[in-house]
Amino acid sequence: MNSVFSNKTAIAIFVLPTFLIFCAIVLVPIFVSSYYSLLDWNGIGKGVYVGFHNYAEMFTDSRALHSIRNSLLFAAASIFIQLPISLVLALILASNVKGEGFYRTVYFIPVLISTVVIAQLWSKIYNADYGLLNSLLESVGLSNLVQDWLGQKKTALIASFIPTLWQYIGYHMLLMYAGAKSISADIFEAAKIDGASRVRTAFLITIPLMRPILKVCLVFSVIGAFKVFDLIYVLTGGGPFFTTEVPSTLMYTSIFDAFRYGYGSAISVFIIVECLFFTLIINKFFKTE
Repeated sequence: MNSVFSNKTAIAIFVLPTFLIFCAIVLVPIFVSSYYSLLDWNGIGKGVYVGFHNYAEMFTDSRALHSIRNSLLFAAASIFIQLPISLVLALILASNVKGEGFYRTVYFIPVLISTVVIAQLWSKIYNADYGLLNSLLESVGLSNLVQDWLGQKKTALIASFIPTLWQYIGYHMLLMYAGAKSISADIFEAAKIDGASRVRTAFLITIPLMRPILKVCLVFSVIGAFKVFDLIYVLTGGGPFFTTEVPSTLMYTSIFDAFRYGYGSAISVFIIVECLFFTLIINKFFKTE
């Protein structure tokens, strides 16, 4: 094996198939979209070169700016709501609680369910006429809170964020759980002998040693928030009155409804740059000597 790993030709042969697939499904579409973003093109006829006009329009269009704001709010909700809940659950399960395997499986089940199914499920929960949420509020005497959760501007955005946050709590929990379980038990035994409580052990030992996996979860959470599409599209379609619009839904409607392939491609390039930019910031924040 040492002779194989030291042979650059052998390494190139093994890496080449994966590299070609990566280029075909990732790099080539990015470059093609970057080219289309410089055109005024309806997807059928000949495109007209307009330079960075599509980008200028995106940053001056109130609808596009509102969608970017929504994606940033979703990223913030993922960081400050979803990840802390996942961390708490991971720490509890990693402490060898009774039924650890059962709870680990239960929390991860929503991740395995199709996002479209999740969206349909929550649309029934939010339904203004027969939804479970309104029925529950009425049963506990809070009829004044009954409303159309996805049909009003003041509640639609929060209501559309909750299903995604709920669905992927188990995903991040499992990653953090694996990171916590990989820490040597000797460290915890030493802390216990020194008289450290569980809370103090979690903050001073477990969480600091989980730093690499926390970075991974943070990157996945932020990127997922910026490119979320299917759940928002099925739940609200970006409505009402574009209240729940995010860059990916705006990109979709621009390309397939308005036939503005150039403008939609500019939005797609922006999503890529946005994800890359925040990934670099997170890596910089977690960088250690």
